[in-house]
Amino acid sequence: MSDLTPQSETPTPTTDKITQAARETIYLCNFRVSVDGEWLCLRELNDISLTPDPEPAHEDPKDPIAIERLNLMNMAKLSIKGLIESALNLGRTLDSDYAPLQQFFVVMEHCLKHGLKTKKTFLGQNKSFWGALELVEKLTPEAGEITASVKDLPGLKTPLGRGRAWLRLALMQKKLSDYMKTIINRKDLLNEFYEPNALMMEEEGAVIAGLLVGLNVIDANLCMKGEDLDSQVGVIDFSMYLKDGGHSSKSAEGDGQITAILDQKNYVEELNRHLSASVNNLQAKVDALEKSNTKLTEELAVANNRIITLQEDVERVKEESSYQLESRKALRSDSAADGQALGETRKQLKEETLLRLDVEKELEVQIGMKQEMELSMKMLEKDICEKQDALVELRQQLEDLRTINQQLSHKSQSTDAGSKQKSEVIARLEEKINQMSGTIKQLETSEKHLVKQARHLNSSAGKLLQQQQ
Repeated sequence: MSDLTPQSETPTPTTDKITQAARETIYLCNFRVSVDGEWLCLRELNDISLTPDPEPAHEDPKDPIAIERLNLMNMAKLSIKGLIESALNLGRTLDSDYAPLQQFFVVMEHCLKHGLKTKKTFLGQNKSFWGALELVEKLTPEAGEITASVKDLPGLKTPLGRGRAWLRLALMQKKLSDYMKTIINRKDLLNEFYEPNALMMEEEGAVIAGLLVGLNVIDANLCMKGEDLDSQVGVIDFSMYLKDGGHSSKSAEGDGQITAILDQKNYVEELNRHLSASVNNLQAKVDALEKSNTKLTEELAVANNRIITLQEDVERVKEESSYQLESRKALRSDSAADGQALGETRKQLKEETLLRLDVEKELEVQIGMKQEMELSMKMLEKDICEKQDALVELRQQLEDLRTINQQLSHKSQSTDAGSKQKSEVIARLEEKINQMSGTIKQLETSEKHLVKQARHLNSSAGKLLQQQQ
């Protein structure tokens, strides 16, 4: 199996890169990657009969793209599991030189490259998964920090280098699984970047996104400023995952300890998340209190400045009043002869003020009279309107009575038997008519009287207005 394992050497320029990329695809297509327990097994497809034991039932076992997807999923399982076990055994924060971590990024790069659509540019055809990773910023605003920091890195010039940097930053943030799930759930957006049978568009992508949750127990501190992410060639080293009996026995003995450590690590991570959330809430409250405190201090400073200005104004007024008192004393001492003239002028001023007060009182009285006259005019107008309404009603009643009288007279002519009773009724009605006519005449006389009073009030109001003018 050693001749099947590619070596992780630094290749020579262009031609070596092309041949190396060709080898990677050959490894994935010509060999079947399967998992025996927790180890990797490679079988050449020409030597075995393809049986559909690990593949889904709906797929053709002879389809090379389906085999590639299955191989990549198995490689992702092994790399994630090996990375978690080795990191827990190591017991410290991982750095960029850690070999299992490098292999994990290589496997993830192959998974993201699988089934990419080629885009034509000025320099030729380009296949990069950076465009798909940029979708995370639109779906989850939290990923905007990672995208912004990747774009700010000075050494990155290609989309491939930006995608590699994004994977490293997401792993350090412990959000890689969440971001991958958000991308995979939006296959309508991924159609722009991937073919329909790509790994990210099938069930294998969802499985890999679920496996990435286990990486949240790993603490990584990766420095990308001096690392050349643009020109790296991703080569999967299968020798790290080939079967070894001694190591398998040791790992089987330590499975219980690893699971216990993983559970403790997950519990501690959850506690850490809750604590960080509470710390963020408290920090927000502290910031709000600090803002309110600064506002209060500013208002206090403004109030203090106002108090100081008011005190200065009071002192200034005191000084001016003392100066005026001194000037008045000097004037009194100098103008003893002019005292009599001042007294006369004061008397004249008092008399004029008294006259002015009398005139103002008279004006107030006249204004009150005018208001009363206006009120009385309004009351008279209301009474006139009411009486007019009553007259209209009485006239309508008279007309009704006349019509009734006419009807009765017609009936009296037609009916001889009840003529006497009707004549009596007619007499009564005539009496009522006479009474109503008398009341109407009284109302008309009262209306004329009210009109005369209104005219008299209008004339008196006009006279008062002339007097005021």
